[in-house]
Amino acid sequence: MDRGINDIGIIGLAVMGRNLVLNIADKGFSVAAFNRTTAVTQEFAGTLQPGQKIQPCYSLEEFVGALTKPRAVMIMVKAGNAVDAVIEGLVPVLEPGDIIIDGGNSYFGDTDRRVKSLAERGIHFLGVGISGGEFGARYGPSMMPGGPREAYEPVRVIFEAIAAKADGQPCVTYLGPASAGHYVKMVHNGIEYGVMQLISETYALMKMALGLTNDELARVYADWDAGELNSYLVEITSKIFRRRDDSTGSYLIDVILGEAGQLGTGMWTSQSAMDLHVPVPNIDVAVAMRSLSALEEERALAARLLTSVGGVPKTASQPHIEHVRGALRAAMIITYAQGFAHLRVASKALGFNLNLEDVAGVWRGGCIIRALLLRDIKGAFERSPELPNLLLDPPLSHEVASLRPALAEVVGGATISGIPVPGFMNALAYLDAYRTEWLPSNLIQAQRDYFGAHTYRRVDRDGIFHTDWLTE
Repeated sequence: MDRGINDIGIIGLAVMGRNLVLNIADKGFSVAAFNRTTAVTQEFAGTLQPGQKIQPCYSLEEFVGALTKPRAVMIMVKAGNAVDAVIEGLVPVLEPGDIIIDGGNSYFGDTDRRVKSLAERGIHFLGVGISGGEFGARYGPSMMPGGPREAYEPVRVIFEAIAAKADGQPCVTYLGPASAGHYVKMVHNGIEYGVMQLISETYALMKMALGLTNDELARVYADWDAGELNSYLVEITSKIFRRRDDSTGSYLIDVILGEAGQLGTGMWTSQSAMDLHVPVPNIDVAVAMRSLSALEEERALAARLLTSVGGVPKTASQPHIEHVRGALRAAMIITYAQGFAHLRVASKALGFNLNLEDVAGVWRGGCIIRALLLRDIKGAFERSPELPNLLLDPPLSHEVASLRPALAEVVGGATISGIPVPGFMNALAYLDAYRTEWLPSNLIQAQRDYFGAHTYRRVDRDGIFHTDWLTE
């Protein structure tokens, strides 16, 4: 191919990067591809078919020279120092007006720093959250771009072409300035943590309390996916329980160690929510349970020591599958509500000016948390764009209220049986606290004033007050 004719360039040819290259080329655009390790570029070049509009490049100079102006360069490398290293190499060979796009799971604070530092050199920087894994990258991801709006327009047509579609609409839209895109992706991942924890708890309930086999579990999740719980995570859960291990012939789920990893985005969501004073207990507990899952030896010892103390009954209460289904539906709505409430506050505090209806629309296809529920969520924000919490939307609040008995039944039965369901517990506690006009927090504030003179407000008059508690 001639120099300077490619519409966009991709740096990083691991699974996500190479699949994006192929996706872009499939949609009729020409792509320059580069990887720091020459052997990786050569191997990728060897897989290409004649006529594909893909130009493998073997130096940054060749790569940048192969792009039309303004040049658009998308970085698909591991978040952190690797992104900064690529940027440092690119800056000397780019020109003012060129665009660098980070498509990784970068921390939003790093994105803000990069936007500012590159703007000083006249180079635009977009932070784009991408969800959907390797399949999504190849055939249609959900994309969450943020940064200077003028930098989004040159790549908008490409992004809209390669993104997943929901009801014919591309699951991508400009979300806001600075780190808006990476922040939305971070909260997406936090919700993902919360929902995965809830689904794992339904597995525990149906396996431990009801004794369902893997085949039976697969059928239950498939049935749920065919109804109101339709979602990518429920769909793949059904498939997971059917899969056999190639080496042993056993069900694969039974040979996977019960230790869940994490890359940090869930933790970042919890930390940022705490900084903004937004309660997201379902995300918090999901992060904590992944950490707890790593304490395998300690849990094995505790299983022997603590089970004997008090004699935890194994099947003191058996939940009905319909109660479990209803509890999952309610808890999923509550978890999404926490995530969107987080975005609402962050949008104002950080100046993103997010349109939450757009966010729900972007998440309807391609991404890991895509679900039928997002249709209802999008409708809620269409009806009330400034809605502070999804639990205040009449249709959703009515549904959650009707499902509260199932949620309470599951939590109560699991607690008596000694089956840990912290996700369901936190969902129920959040719901009950959120729908309660009076909370005992007045006692906490009185205690704070007693030992630290932190003052308090009164219900019967305006002002700030302090009491000398030691004086009768």
